[in-house]
Amino acid sequence: MTLLNKAAIALACAGALVSTPAQAEGRIRIAEQFGIVYLLLNVAQDQKLIEKHGRKQGVEIDVDWVKLSGGAAINDALLSGSIDIASAGIGPLLTVWDRTSGKQNVKGVASLGNFPYYLISTNPNVKTIADLSDKDRIALPAVTVSVQARILQMAAAKQWGTAEFKKLDRLTQALPHPDAAAAIIAGQTEINAHFATPPYQEQELAANPKAHIVLDSYEVQGGPGSSTVLYATEKYLKDNPKTYRAFVDALAEAAQFIGASPEAAADAYLRVNKSNIERALLLKVIKNPKVQFQVAPQNTFGLAQFLFQAGALKRQPASWRDYFFQSPAVASGS
Repeated sequence: MTLLNKAAIALACAGALVSTPAQAEGRIRIAEQFGIVYLLLNVAQDQKLIEKHGRKQGVEIDVDWVKLSGGAAINDALLSGSIDIASAGIGPLLTVWDRTSGKQNVKGVASLGNFPYYLISTNPNVKTIADLSDKDRIALPAVTVSVQARILQMAAAKQWGTAEFKKLDRLTQALPHPDAAAAIIAGQTEINAHFATPPYQEQELAANPKAHIVLDSYEVQGGPGSSTVLYATEKYLKDNPKTYRAFVDALAEAAQFIGASPEAAADAYLRVNKSNIERALLLKVIKNPKVQFQVAPQNTFGLAQFLFQAGALKRQPASWRDYFFQSPAVASGS
């Protein structure tokens, strides 16, 4: 277990042991993870957009940023009251939405955009998921519940039938994206595959000649999809309507900023993450026509339907609106 994951568990446990008082309007604690899929949050942090839109609502907002890894750790932190806004895959959102019905009533707040996620392998014998065997170990941010794990299950169901959707779970291993990328690039550990996220997947493909794409998440989802999202408890939204609106408005402005100024957005990513990634590679990802920075979720319902059919969800959503809070910013979602 990495120190990062230990810290995440300690954070969640600490919150569970101490009852968290109701938060007053004007405070927001946001958990983010690793990668350029969190660029909307990086720009909002760099440009202090939440604070800006808070002032428009007549509220001075104190913003806390927390870095965690994996949907399981994120969900634990949210439910323990250690954070207010969770950022993770649509898989973890659907899991916690299902489990908190009638209690915390967790739902999605917004999308972080559409990004293709690649299953990368350095095993030359693995051309498709059908070639994966016990010789392979697939790194992903959280086993079973992460969006990468869920998309892999969806792919397995298409390959072998719904009853076999967990067929590849035994090959997966939880590892933060930076650590997984380092393992793939070095090629000296048992980790020889990584269901990644930008920019780590692009770094792996550029740095290791053996690295190749086995699966593209868009192929599984049937087109561009919002695989990574933001979500919160119903109580937080009701107790903090102005702060919540300022947060969503800040995301919308960040999306516009990235579209209009991709180079400035790349610089914001480098500053916030103190990253040494090549700027040219970062810009290549941001300008990739398959990447779309937007707040409204897209193409999430297919995964939700699959998870219910497979028995991973007890509740059957009638549409994407069942697991997203409604607001003008996400009205055009799917």
